Amino acid sequence: MKQVNMAAPVSVDALLRAAVSEDADHRDDGLCVVGLFGKSSTQLGVLKESLLNTLADKHVFSVFGGGDEEGDGSGCGIQALYDPDNRILYLLLTSVCDGRRLLWACRSQSASAGHAEAHDFWKGLERQHCLRLLYLFSVCHVLLLVHPNHTFDVTYDRLFRALDALRQKALPLIRAAVKDCLVSKEWKVNCRPCPPRLLFFFQMSGSLKVPNGSESGVHPDKPKKHSPRRRLQHALEDQIYRIFRKSRVLTNQSGNCLFTVPANQAFVYVAPAPEEDPAGALLSQLRSNCALSEHDPGAVVTGPRRYQQMRRSIRQVTAEHVSITSSAPPGGDCTLKEFLWQHVELVLTKKGFDDSVGRNPQPCHFELPSFSKWAQVALKIHQVLSGGVEDDSTEPALRAQAQLKVLDGFLDADAKFSENRCQKALPLAHGAYQSNLPHNYTTAVHKNQLAQALRVYSQHARGVAFQRYALQLHDDCYKFWSNGHQLCEERSLSDQHCVHKFHLLPKDGESTDVDHNPPILNHNSRGRSTSSCNCGRKQAAREDPFDVHAANYDFYQGLEEKCCSKLERINFPVFQPSTPDPSPACDRTPRSLCEADGERPKEPSGGGGGGGGGSAQPSHTPGDTSLSLALSLGQSTDSLGPYGEGEASGEGQAPQKRPSLADRQPSTVEYLPGMMHSGCPKGLLPKFSSWSLVKLGPAKWYNCHVGLEQPGFLPAASFLLPWDLLVRSRSDDDPSEAQDGGASSWPTPNKTPASKRGGVGGPGRSRRRDDTARAYVGFEYEDGRGRRFISAGPDKVVKALGSSGAKEPAARVLNADMPLYVPAPSQGRGVKPHFAQLIRLFVVVPDAPLEVTLSPQVQPGPPPCPLFHPELAEVTLPPDGVWVLRFPYAYATDVGPCYPPKENQPLANYKVLRGILRASATNTQ
Repeated sequence: MKQVNMAAPVSVDALLRAAVSEDADHRDDGLCVVGLFGKSSTQLGVLKESLLNTLADKHVFSVFGGGDEEGDGSGCGIQALYDPDNRILYLLLTSVCDGRRLLWACRSQSASAGHAEAHDFWKGLERQHCLRLLYLFSVCHVLLLVHPNHTFDVTYDRLFRALDALRQKALPLIRAAVKDCLVSKEWKVNCRPCPPRLLFFFQMSGSLKVPNGSESGVHPDKPKKHSPRRRLQHALEDQIYRIFRKSRVLTNQSGNCLFTVPANQAFVYVAPAPEEDPAGALLSQLRSNCALSEHDPGAVVTGPRRYQQMRRSIRQVTAEHVSITSSAPPGGDCTLKEFLWQHVELVLTKKGFDDSVGRNPQPCHFELPSFSKWAQVALKIHQVLSGGVEDDSTEPALRAQAQLKVLDGFLDADAKFSENRCQKALPLAHGAYQSNLPHNYTTAVHKNQLAQALRVYSQHARGVAFQRYALQLHDDCYKFWSNGHQLCEERSLSDQHCVHKFHLLPKDGESTDVDHNPPILNHNSRGRSTSSCNCGRKQAAREDPFDVHAANYDFYQGLEEKCCSKLERINFPVFQPSTPDPSPACDRTPRSLCEADGERPKEPSGGGGGGGGGSAQPSHTPGDTSLSLALSLGQSTDSLGPYGEGEASGEGQAPQKRPSLADRQPSTVEYLPGMMHSGCPKGLLPKFSSWSLVKLGPAKWYNCHVGLEQPGFLPAASFLLPWDLLVRSRSDDDPSEAQDGGASSWPTPNKTPASKRGGVGGPGRSRRRDDTARAYVGFEYEDGRGRRFISAGPDKVVKALGSSGAKEPAARVLNADMPLYVPAPSQGRGVKPHFAQLIRLFVVVPDAPLEVTLSPQVQPGPPPCPLFHPELAEVTLPPDGVWVLRFPYAYATDVGPCYPPKENQPLANYKVLRGILRASATNTQ
């Protein structure tokens, strides 16, 4: 082998891939492979590297470990150093058992890693160490285990048993890899040149001092059979041999063992402790070498021999005080090199190791290969155990990596204990989850039971497998819930969930199928209530609705044919499609509810009573750019005609106003998927109206002494509230008082002719008289049991005594925000309170020159809930009629439904805004 290639240590992977050639003189010489592994102390000095310097008799490694290489990125690596004079190849294994690699591993680990991640990280490094160590046991003749103190670490017994089990699993893979190598059949079968011999190196601790003869009280001239260090070596040999024999790491037949130990040779070496003052020891040795002693011979060596003698002396001093002593200590103890060489000679002389014991010992195979043969086999084994190539050998490497789970039972005792503990805790957690469970239950119940199961699991489970089995518990509980126990998660508009298990809804024209998996069923909460029709003259039972169409349209349409179909009504505009397949406006970006609530129209300043009322509410803001699709297709604002601001068609004419968005043509291609409210885009209409406005009859249909003659009203709670409206105001001498300009006009009641009141200029001169008309208003509330009543105020029920009707004026209810929900007058037996909902508004418009405007706005929830209103923001009621406005039964937006209030929610957030009715006198001229 070319010595220039091995002048410095290289990694074994680089050595095997470099195809180092041998010299012609040593091409057929045998090669002895010696491996070093073990642990290093926490001091700065590196023990294994210093030992290799001593064995190779050259300063190859730095004494203080200045190398920064980190192996193959796994914290574990093998370095090779070749000694050409002695034909020995040293393989040095470094791992996290060394101080430098341990520091690298601590720095490379993430600080945010949890307990399980940190455990997997360190166990991964330990598995890599085991693979590298198995590689040494497969390619070396002699192995030297290095330990930083004089006490045997019993964890090596568990490590060697794990390596032996892993080797038995990996043997078929290694045999398949080396079957084409040019080596002997025994090597191919056993996958190693010979059963390696394991030697032990211990370093004596500094606290253990071995006294000399004068200090121990023994005469110094008295001979001793063995020194204390030799006796310690013998004791360690006996201890190690007994431990390995008990655990069956060592057996009688050495060919079947992972390694062997000699029966008649020393296999334990104990190095003396270093001096406490290494600097003083070096100075004293330097002084002794530089000064001539008195007993030295007179002839002093000069020239090159003197220099060589000094260099040899300095080398011995360095090796003695930095690592171990190289000279033979007193008492007959050998040096480390002599200790190792007696085993290496057996290899180089091709005698081999005969370490089998017992009655019928079987000889072991042995082979001393050349470097080329050894490199060929070592490369194949390295590819299998390391997986560092990208050819066909990657598959055996992956299969070898899969065998690493054999190590878990030996090396990872903590994980094994955690696995057993967590497996015992899983049935307890499953029992806690399934306790007191109905057959079908919702997500909330599932999460509650899962939290209880995890609580029980955490009380019993321990260790690194805690998180993994906790995830398994989560998956098991979810599978149990979804396998026929999941309840339908759909909630009705009254906030009650469906009682069916998970099911599918029937499509158009499809019938229900209970046997289908999952079943095809309609939603049902088993909730029933009693409601009245649009006009209120007929009551019927209804199912708890799950969508707005069923709540606000289907139920009332079912009662139309029986009651309200022939009544006069004002229809609200709905979507009229111009295409056979219209689509909902899903791609639009509606304003947020907060913005919709912030753009609430101003409330009218005037109430209902006493004349003209407030100003009209603006329906849309001028700056809104959310136009309908019909406008975006070509109907721009320029095509609306000459409506320029400040532009008059002629002198004396008021400037014409630009039409608002409400007056423009709504879209006929896209429809509004939900209900109309203040937050939805402009120019869209729903497919159905959730409101209804019908006429019961003329104004005389209502009798103020009898009240509303409809079913379900509480006693004396069906009377409407009187609303006195100002028709017109004029003076007594108004010339328009006379009808047709003649004396045949009917006299006005409560007016005395001027001739009887003192004539013109008398006491009655310029006296005014107001003409009033009486209308009636009633806010009707209805609870779930069909009981109805008219409200006399935000917190009062109408109570009429006798046949005189209601005494309270309607101004109180018209000038205040009326609650959308009020507590029912008679509560049930349960703890849960019952609410009555504002469902109708009765308005009796007299036959008078009046203009009554209806503009309802409902806020069915706390802010930022939008304001709901009909498709016509304002509706003018014709005179002489009893009109009934039916409010929606449920309110919903595109985000979701607005549920009724809970028992702990304030009812003031659910209201109908004031200004729902306005009245003004009309000009009859």
